[in-house]
Amino acid sequence: MKYDFDTVIDRSLNDAAKYDELETKFGRADLLPMWVADMDFKSAQPILDAIARRADQGVFGYTTRHDSYFKEMCSWYKRRHNWDIKKEWILHSPGVCTTISVIMREFTQPGDKIIIQPPVYYPFFDLVRDNGRELVLNPLKRVGDEYVMDYEDLEKKIDDKVKFLILSNPHNPVGRVWTKEELTRLGDICLKHQIKILSDEIHGDIITGEHRYIPFASISEEFAKHSITCFSATKPFNLAGLQASFAILPERKDYERFEKLMGILDIRRNNCFSLVAVEAAYREGEEWLDQLLIYLKDNIDYVADYCSRHIPRIKPNKPQGTYLVWLDCRELGLDDKALNDLMLERAKVALDGGTWFGAEGSGFIRMNVASPRAMIKEGLERIEKAVNELYGGQ
Repeated sequence: MKYDFDTVIDRSLNDAAKYDELETKFGRADLLPMWVADMDFKSAQPILDAIARRADQGVFGYTTRHDSYFKEMCSWYKRRHNWDIKKEWILHSPGVCTTISVIMREFTQPGDKIIIQPPVYYPFFDLVRDNGRELVLNPLKRVGDEYVMDYEDLEKKIDDKVKFLILSNPHNPVGRVWTKEELTRLGDICLKHQIKILSDEIHGDIITGEHRYIPFASISEEFAKHSITCFSATKPFNLAGLQASFAILPERKDYERFEKLMGILDIRRNNCFSLVAVEAAYREGEEWLDQLLIYLKDNIDYVADYCSRHIPRIKPNKPQGTYLVWLDCRELGLDDKALNDLMLERAKVALDGGTWFGAEGSGFIRMNVASPRAMIKEGLERIEKAVNELYGGQ
């Protein structure tokens, strides 16, 4: 069927954090929300139907996962990403951040070091620090208009207290889809120093160009055993509110440690709606996702073209993966506070501040383009007007 991504959906009764938390997060509610990474689209019809059928049953007790749940997920990753995931590697988690926090507590000790690669998804900073672990920064290098990993800096910062590297693949916010060669070099370094990779791959299904997402653990058996992978159907199918993700732990002792702690916390089960929604997504959601990816690519191209023609001081990247556009605003000549004020007070658009992702994000902002084209157009027109007012139309 043909899906409609152009209709603007009223989310005022949706209990949507993206809208209802504007005042808490930004200090005012009259903003166009283009920040937190969920989508302003209805999910795939087979998912809506599966949830409706479950709701019609009228009984919402404890759930259990049947073989079909795992079969559909494994089939999806084999079909789309050539990764053979075994059922006995898979554990449920409410979310990727839950997984990372549990791993920090169970697999490391206070004072152990964890490496991240900023500018990067900002909860990583707090997940490490709030669990009493030491944060080590291995910033990405910006080469021309693209970001790459700094392997030399990584090697310099490794010592015997480093236990994990948290990888963002595809990378949020800069949109890189790491190549097999890049991931292999990273993996070889971590293997040499006996560092495990905790790979956040929640955006792996959102590839908007010709690039190919490579699950880190799919590269070799050694990499699989020395890694824990986090992913979810919630990001590509706009199901974040259903609280369901996967942790993939090919090393059996790691699996058993994680499973035991999730049992202690009593968060091993899906809720009844995520159970049927995730299975339906992997079984019948491909048509919707393929159409979505085309729409997202067109949105990304629209942002790039609009900025080039109307706001040339702002230079957006074209993300290889994710629906998040990293806007280079340095030619505006503003410090980060002034840039933030420009977007909030003049443009009245809510965007993720670049420094949320680390000091390396200074001068940048992140724009979520997973919305109907009319909303993207309105956001850009607001920003154009604000920039013109600031510079007198020059």
